[in-house]
Amino acid sequence: MSPFESHLSRSRREFLTTSASGLGGIALGSMLAEDGLLNAATATDADEFHRLKPHHDAKAKACIFIFMAGAPSHLDLFDPKPKLNELHGQKLPKSILDTARFAFIQPDTATLMGSPRKWKKHGQSGMEFSDLLPHLGSCADDLLMVRSLHSSEFNHHPGQLLMQCGVSRFGMPAMGSWINYGLGSSSRNLPGYVVLTAGRGSSGGSTLWQSGFLPSKYSGVLFRNQGEPVLNLKNPEGLPPELQRSGLDALKDLNQMRYQEVHDPEISSRIANYELANRMQTAAPELVDLSGESKETLELYGVGRPEPEGDGFRGSLPGLQTYDMFARNCLLARRMVERGVRFINIVHASWDQHSELDKNHGYNAGAVDQPIAALIKDLKRRGLLDSTMVVWGSEFGRTPLGENRNGRNVNTGRDHHPMCFTTLMAGGGMKGGMTYGETDEIGWNVADKPVHINDLHATLLHQFGLDHLKLTYRFQGRDFRLTDVAGKVIHDWIA
Repeated sequence: MSPFESHLSRSRREFLTTSASGLGGIALGSMLAEDGLLNAATATDADEFHRLKPHHDAKAKACIFIFMAGAPSHLDLFDPKPKLNELHGQKLPKSILDTARFAFIQPDTATLMGSPRKWKKHGQSGMEFSDLLPHLGSCADDLLMVRSLHSSEFNHHPGQLLMQCGVSRFGMPAMGSWINYGLGSSSRNLPGYVVLTAGRGSSGGSTLWQSGFLPSKYSGVLFRNQGEPVLNLKNPEGLPPELQRSGLDALKDLNQMRYQEVHDPEISSRIANYELANRMQTAAPELVDLSGESKETLELYGVGRPEPEGDGFRGSLPGLQTYDMFARNCLLARRMVERGVRFINIVHASWDQHSELDKNHGYNAGAVDQPIAALIKDLKRRGLLDSTMVVWGSEFGRTPLGENRNGRNVNTGRDHHPMCFTTLMAGGGMKGGMTYGETDEIGWNVADKPVHINDLHATLLHQFGLDHLKLTYRFQGRDFRLTDVAGKVIHDWIA
């Protein structure tokens, strides 16, 4: 039930069950409130209505969800397939092609495409990574690799919504919004849900960090990694702080008066957002100022790395310093965790390699491999990894077939593939050094221990102490949840 519905219901019950003396008591209470002897309900009281106590003991206090928009190829990064290389150039059986769905591939002429990557086992666990991810390989014993994830969406925007929001529809809250709705923010001076971006931008854009029907204070706040952290956060030239404070106080009084009339939770959000923005004017610039970080730490993350030689990389745009941006984002994520930010979403795009897969996956892997490994190692040495979950996620994988649209004679890319793909997790109470699930010999389907995206969400919430079946919000006559009508906790992942 929403706060407004609860208020209406409570008001009706109170009216029907009070006698004349009860009405007199209400009047007395009102007069006492006016005299300052009894506190009237305020808009900020609505905060406590949204905030729940954890349903069970939590292992995770924060999550850094690194979203690889565009869909990396599991076959070239995480899931070696010698058989696929043996069958390179051959066609799939017609029985498979007749039931498959493709975004661009022409089934009649499609052929299998092996991977040129070299593979190596890492750590005591022997977890396998391709030669594109040597730094992540060095973290193998802290990582949980899930090779059996699958999705029901094979186009980017619906797939990205499903991964971020639990369903592939517009207007639904993102997972960071759900977690902050359930637990509240543990940072007074920064948002509980922050978004950082690098690269050319995802097709889903801001729909991937919206609060949907939840109050807007639970939306993700887009930060920049250099310059003014949030656009229009600074005061205009000539506006003294005391004048701004007077204006905010007047707005708060007006909003509070309106809240007393209608009890709309969006008024609470408006007040909270104004006050948070005021506090962020000091906290946000301090957050993005990396001058206090040691040279060793900056080099560990790769801050200031130059772009590779060449151009036309799918993961960047002319003039963008994507390598430096992504490194800064990972370092900022660690600094946010230290300052109490509960959910940080790092969005990197684009891995949508329908052509020139070797060139573009090489560029993207080079951009993210060192900083993500540095983030895991830095959190661990600071004692933060046990309570901070780091996730590598995407909307789906790529086909074992080469891209053949537009009459291309040479297959150099891969198409969309929702039937199976890989995700990585570290920290937050998850098992390290474990490879979970497997795909068939060519990486076409899940062969063992299938995991739906809603299962991933249910397990993530569980680590925060939240039961995905109980974390609900009533909207338009029904109770909604992040996992919709599906999802189960994968207890095998939990340490």
